[in-house]
Amino acid sequence: MKVLANDGMSNAGIDKFKTAGIEVITENVPQEQLAQYINENKIDALTVRSATKVRKDLIDACPALKVIGRAGVGMDNIDVAYARSIGRTVVNTPAASSISVAELAMGHMLSVARMLCDSNNQMPLEGESNFAGLKKKYAKGKELQGKTLGVIGFGRIGQALAKKAIGMGMKVMFYDPFITTAVTITMDFFDGQKVSFSIEPSTLEQVYKNADFISLHVPSQEKPLIDAQAIAKMKDGVIIINAARGGVVDELALLQGIESGKVAGAGLDVFATEPTPNVHILMNEKTSLSPHIGASTTDAQDKIGIEIAENIIAALSK
Repeated sequence: MKVLANDGMSNAGIDKFKTAGIEVITENVPQEQLAQYINENKIDALTVRSATKVRKDLIDACPALKVIGRAGVGMDNIDVAYARSIGRTVVNTPAASSISVAELAMGHMLSVARMLCDSNNQMPLEGESNFAGLKKKYAKGKELQGKTLGVIGFGRIGQALAKKAIGMGMKVMFYDPFITTAVTITMDFFDGQKVSFSIEPSTLEQVYKNADFISLHVPSQEKPLIDAQAIAKMKDGVIIINAARGGVVDELALLQGIESGKVAGAGLDVFATEPTPNVHILMNEKTSLSPHIGASTTDAQDKIGIEIAENIIAALSK
């Protein structure tokens, strides 16, 4: 059997396939040549990340393709329902990258709260000549301890972030339209101790009204979840974090909120117009930015490779 990992795969995942006697091809085939390549090389399973699109036309053009795997969480680039309706197996790796994304969101929270991003930019330019001035400028940061984090979307990543926040001494509240009862968060410590916390769901209105930090962990939306109306309902000085999907935050409304002082700052890993983000977002000194790297740690990629390999091996064995 053959697997085409068109957007690459970690060595850990490749080794997992090899152990199962499955050949892995890591050649990156251009989108327009993909159907022909899959058919000519008798590919049984295709794995993709976010670059390759697996739409109806590709699925129909490759009748021998048995399994489609998304090495990641979101499957926006795959016509999942259609593929499954005609008997193809579609798998992803919902758990593998949770820690990496949650830690990046926490990193952005700290960066914005202490103005580290702008400080880091200005220190090489003015640190020698204007140290006292910069010290005064960046001396009005916020502590996370004692503040309230509102998590919108309380799946694996949202819950992983909640654990980080609790560890920092924060109060956590969440909104998730699919969760209507309390969620128990269990934290595992280095010495084997476990501590559990029960968190009741809140409404969006409650999150907006009470949260000092708001972090989004939701799939793509038809329209922005955070817009001007939502921002108007938030606490003054709120910090907004988006490590979910571009477009779930109205970036123009976000900028207006920052400029008015309603929003203290924002941490963004995803953007509405990737790969060419809004230049005003990029240049704003109150934003902490990263280029869609939430799941891009070596640890996460190894976990993703192993998990997608296990899922595909199981599917091909049926």
